[in-house]
Amino acid sequence: MTAPTLIFGWGNPSRGDDALGPLFVEHFTALAARHPEWGEVECLTDFQLQVEHALDLQGRRRVLFVDASVDAPTSCSLARIEAARDASFTTHAMSPQAVLNVYADIDDGAPPPCWLLAIRGERFELGEGLSDAARQSLQAALQTAADWVAAG
Repeated sequence: MTAPTLIFGWGNPSRGDDALGPLFVEHFTALAARHPEWGEVECLTDFQLQVEHALDLQGRRRVLFVDASVDAPTSCSLARIEAARDASFTTHAMSPQAVLNVYADIDDGAPPPCWLLAIRGERFELGEGLSDAARQSLQAALQTAADWVAAG
């Protein structure tokens, strides 16, 4: 049985603030376990989004993608996203919009409603640790996601 809500975070834990996606999933998994009223929530993580991740969307009622971002206007931002074919479609690392587009192509229909939670990061160099600013952004993102899941 597939959980109706999917939380999918990605990033490289060896690249400083790029670890925000996987760290978010780690923390959110523990948070969701303390909130059975949210219903079943599945959390997945990977280093990058790939074409195969379109299959993870099957049977979902809603999906939250989570990634580190240098462009987030605040500590975190939540935005609804739609399927789109973009330049990442032909690379190994895809955008969430491209994953949605693949889903639409293989499922011959619209993907479930999806959002992107972008968590502001500053440092992405190999071997860097998580920045203090990213730690604060992570806390804000966890609260934003908790509100999103609770709102159903």
